[in-house]
Amino acid sequence: MAIEAFFLPASPGQRFALLHAPGDKVKLQGAVVYIHPFAEELNKSRRMAALQARALAAAGYAVLQIDLMGCGDSSGDFGDATWEVWLADVELACQWLQRRVCAPLWLWGLRTGCLLANEAANRMALPVNLLFWQPVLAGKQFLQQFLRLKMAAELLGNETKGVMERVRGQLRQGESVEIAGYLLSPALAGGLEKAELLLPHRSGRVEWMEISGRPDGSLSPAALARLTQWQVAGQQARSTVVNGPAFWQTSEISECPALLESSLLVLSETVPA
Repeated sequence: MAIEAFFLPASPGQRFALLHAPGDKVKLQGAVVYIHPFAEELNKSRRMAALQARALAAAGYAVLQIDLMGCGDSSGDFGDATWEVWLADVELACQWLQRRVCAPLWLWGLRTGCLLANEAANRMALPVNLLFWQPVLAGKQFLQQFLRLKMAAELLGNETKGVMERVRGQLRQGESVEIAGYLLSPALAGGLEKAELLLPHRSGRVEWMEISGRPDGSLSPAALARLTQWQVAGQQARSTVVNGPAFWQTSEISECPALLESSLLVLSETVPA
């Protein structure tokens, strides 16, 4: 296995990328583009993403990790990013990898990265497989939760009255808002709010992975309803539930070995059509 770090020319600027390539003696199984989650969840999940990328490369998958505009080591500020620019970044990564690797393409998303993967897949000319880690079902709900961080911060300063409405008013008026150290632009907030995990018309397989703390080890009710709806519509989609920490939000960097092992297993399986 070889790891190559480089910058992809983009518009605007450039995007930092990491390619995990299988060894010369390993049979090529597929090409995978990883799409990271939103804001601080990106930093919390870097170790899990790296561990999974290495494991996939060792099993024969070429894995490309890309920092979206304004994130990680890529060009631009978070406050300048938009949902459309991020979708263009995903397309850029897919095109780059497909020019170099002739193998079935997977989009692997984590949290809000699943929303981007799903929308990007629907825009592609050919079907693409999807690996979802703890997918966010609706950007609107996620945005609401993110905005609550502003309320929590102002609670410490005893300034909670009308915080949420004030923040939303600023966004509606075209003003950016600082939340938990991130400058959120109206364009990014608007794109995220409209994003939803809809039936992926341009996908092959969908492997839906969740970490569950429920005694029966089941999917969340909302996730189960959405997945069942897709299956009834004819989408080839399966779910896998594992136990472990919610590593994208834990106070310390944590790992979920069961998720790593299960993800490798489901990608390697041959599933009947």
